[in-house]
Amino acid sequence: MTTPSQPVGQTVSHYRILRKIGGGGMGVVYEAEDLKLGRHVALKFLPDELAHDSQALSRFQREAKAASSLNHANICTIHEIDEADGRTFIAMELLEGQTLRHMIAGKPMEIETVLELGIQIAEGLDAAHSKGIVHRDIKPANIFVTNRWQAKILDFGLAKVASKGAGLSASDSTIASGEEHLTSPGSTLGTVAYMSPEQVRGKELDARTDLFSFGAVLYEMCTGALPFRGDTSALIFNAILECNPVAPVRLNPDTPLKLEEIITKALEKDRDVRYQHASDVKADLKRLKRDTEFGKSVAKAAPTLRWRLRIWMIAAALCLFVVALVAAAIHYGNRSHASINSLAVLPFSNTGGDPSTEYVSDGITEGIIDRLSGLPNLKVISRTSAFRYKQREIDPQKVAKDLGVEALVTGRVVQHGNDLAVSAELVDAREDKQLWGEQYSRKVADITSVQREIATAISGNLSVPLTSEDKTRLAKPSTMNAESYQLYLKGRFYWNRGTLEGLQKGIEYFEQAIEKDPGNAQAYAGLASCYNDLGGGFAYLPPKENFLKAKAAATKALEIDDSLAEAHSELGWTKWQYDWDWSGAEKESKLAIELKPSSAIAHFRYAEYLMVMGRFDDGLAEINRAQDIDPLSARIVGAFAFHYLAAHRYDDSVAQFKKAIDLDPHLAWFHAELAWAYARKGMFAQAIAEYEKLSPKEYAASPENQVVASGLGWVYGMAGKRTEALRILQKFNELSSRSYVDFYQVGAIYAGMGDKDRAFESLEKGHIERSDGMVYIKADPFWDGLRSDPRYADLMSRMGLPQ
Repeated sequence: MTTPSQPVGQTVSHYRILRKIGGGGMGVVYEAEDLKLGRHVALKFLPDELAHDSQALSRFQREAKAASSLNHANICTIHEIDEADGRTFIAMELLEGQTLRHMIAGKPMEIETVLELGIQIAEGLDAAHSKGIVHRDIKPANIFVTNRWQAKILDFGLAKVASKGAGLSASDSTIASGEEHLTSPGSTLGTVAYMSPEQVRGKELDARTDLFSFGAVLYEMCTGALPFRGDTSALIFNAILECNPVAPVRLNPDTPLKLEEIITKALEKDRDVRYQHASDVKADLKRLKRDTEFGKSVAKAAPTLRWRLRIWMIAAALCLFVVALVAAAIHYGNRSHASINSLAVLPFSNTGGDPSTEYVSDGITEGIIDRLSGLPNLKVISRTSAFRYKQREIDPQKVAKDLGVEALVTGRVVQHGNDLAVSAELVDAREDKQLWGEQYSRKVADITSVQREIATAISGNLSVPLTSEDKTRLAKPSTMNAESYQLYLKGRFYWNRGTLEGLQKGIEYFEQAIEKDPGNAQAYAGLASCYNDLGGGFAYLPPKENFLKAKAAATKALEIDDSLAEAHSELGWTKWQYDWDWSGAEKESKLAIELKPSSAIAHFRYAEYLMVMGRFDDGLAEINRAQDIDPLSARIVGAFAFHYLAAHRYDDSVAQFKKAIDLDPHLAWFHAELAWAYARKGMFAQAIAEYEKLSPKEYAASPENQVVASGLGWVYGMAGKRTEALRILQKFNELSSRSYVDFYQVGAIYAGMGDKDRAFESLEKGHIERSDGMVYIKADPFWDGLRSDPRYADLMSRMGLPQ
C-alpha cells in the first residue's frame, strides 16, 4: 500500500504532522498538533492509490459524517473533515491505550472488567442506533480502551445510515434499501466470526445485527475464545447458522449465570427473539454489575464443582501447551518459512440461485484473477482450471494439491435487485487455515470496486513482495461505465464457452459494451479474442474477415490502454497468424507476458508462435509454463501434446493427448490429433479407430470441422485407403461452392495420398488467401514427406519463415 506522502514536521491545513500511528485499507493515520487549539489529534488520510477514487472518497467522507453526528463518550469523536493540497482527511480525537482485541489476546478477562466495558459499549451502540446508524462491524478490533478504561467504538466505515428522520428505536427499524453503503476495504482477520445470521444470509440489516455481534464480543471477553469457530469461512458460517456455542461457564467457571443468560439472549439466531435494543442489554449488564458489587451474584457454580473444573482446565491447558510445543517444533523444524507464492481463485458461488445473474459471480472471480495475475512474484491459476470446481463441493487441501498451489480464495455472491452481498476468504491450504475473510455490501454497479478491494486485501495477506508499480496496478480503479462493464462481463461469459454460438453472442455483448462506453479497452480486447478464435483454428470465418477485425479491435484497445496484456497477446496472435510479421508478433507476445506473468493464454499464444517458427524446445518450455498456471485446461494440455507431435516425440504426444481427452472426452480435436500421432507411428488401425469414436457430424467437412475432417483424409491417405480419402476431398469440393474452404486443409489430404503436385497447388492457394493453417506448415505432421522438395523451401522463404 502506498501511504500519503506526509513527512514528519509538515503542516497540513492547521495541523503539524508529528508521527505515523498506523494504517489500514481505507486510511493512514498520523498524530498531529492542532496549531489553532494547541491540542493533539489523529489525522486519517486516504491511501495514495485511493485518493482519486471517487467511490472510495465518497465512502471516506460519509464515514466521517456518520461518526461526527454521534457526540458520545463511548464513540471516537470526529472533530472535522477537511481538504488540503488535494488530500481529504479526517481529524479525530487522539486515543491512548489499546484495542479490546489486544486486551483479550486469547484469555478470559476479569468479570468486573467485562461488565464495566460491556456497559460502555452498549451505551455507545444505543447512541448510534438512536441516530439511525447501524455499525455492522462490531468486533474487538473496532473497540478501543483508553488508558483511563473508557471504551470507544471505532471505524464506522461499514455503517449503514437510515434515511433522514428515520430512527432505529423500534424493533422493525430496517434500513431503507436504497441508501448508500459506507464500506471499507479493510481485511481484519476473523471478521466473519462476529457476523449475525442475517448478515451471513445476505438479508437486510437493522440494529439487531450489532447486538448479535456485541454478544459475540461479550462471549470472547468472558472466555478468551470465539463463540463460532472453524478453519474456513464456510465452517464459521455454518456454525453461526446452525450451532449453539459452548456454554461460557464451561470455558470460564467464574462466569455468572446471569451474564451467560445475557450473552445467550444476544446470540439468538432469530432476531425477533434476540435483544431488540442496546438499552435493554445495557440495563441487564448494569443490574448484574450492581448485584455483583453487593455480593448478590446469582446462581454461581458450586465451589466443589468450581475447583474440579479449575483443576481439569489446568491439566488440560498443560497438556495442550505440551502438544503445542511439540507441534511447533515439528512445524518449524520441517519448514523454514510459510510464505505463499501461489494461489487459485475458485469460482465464487452464485447463492442467489438466479442463473441470469451467473455472469456477476463469474465476473467478480475473473476480475480478481485478472488483477492478481499481474503480480510478478505470484503464481495465479488461470480461469479455465479454477472454473472446473464451479458448483462442486471441495476439499481445499486436495484441490490445492491438484492445482499445485499453496492457497485458495473462495467466495459467494448474493444479488437482490441492484444490491450485492459478497463474501470472500483466503485459506492456507497446507494447513487448511483461514488467513483472511471479509464481507462486502455493494450495488451491482460497483462490481469493479469489490474486485479491487478483495485483490488488494489478498495481496496484503501474502508475503509476496510488491513494488510501488505493482501496488498501483493492483489498486488501479476501473474507468469503465458501470453498465458497459456488466455487458463486458456477459461477453466474457459467452466467449469462455468456446463454441460458435458463444463467440457470436460474445461479440454482440462486447459491441454493446463499446456502444455504452467507447473507452472500454477491455471490451475491444474481448472482441479481438472472439474474432481470433473464429478463425484461429476454429475455421469459422475466412482469414481476411476475422483476423483484420481482431487486429483492429486489439489496436483500438491499446490506443485506450497500452498496459492491457490481453490486447497485446491478441495483437501478437494476429501478427503471426495473418500478417506473418514474425518479429512483431514475438515482441507483442513477450510484452503481454511481462505485463501479466500469470496469464496462461499469453504463455499459450507465445508457445504456439515458437512452435510454428520451428523452435520446438522453446515452445515446449513455454507451453509448460502455461500448463503450470492452468493445469486442468484441456485446451492447454492438448496444445502440449501437439507440441510433442510437432517435435516428433510421438510417444510423449500420445500420452499427453490421452490426458487431454480425460479432461474433455467430447472435444473432437483431441481424438483427431491423437489419430495423427498414431499415424506417424504407423499405427493406422488405432488412428482410424480414434476417429470412429466421434460421430459422423464431428468429422464431416463442414465450416467448423475442416481441420478434423482433413486430418481424417490425411490418415486415410497414409493408411493406403485412397477411396476413403477421395470421398472426403469430394466433400470439401462441395463445401467450397457454399462456404469458405481452407485450401491448406485440402492440401493435407493430397499430401497423405502422396500427390505432391496437388498438395503444393493447394498450399499456393492457401498462401494467396493467407489461410490460417499456413502458419503451421513447419509444425503439422502432414508435410513431413514434402519437406525435402524445393517447392517447400521456396514457400517457406516467401512466407518469411526460417529454414
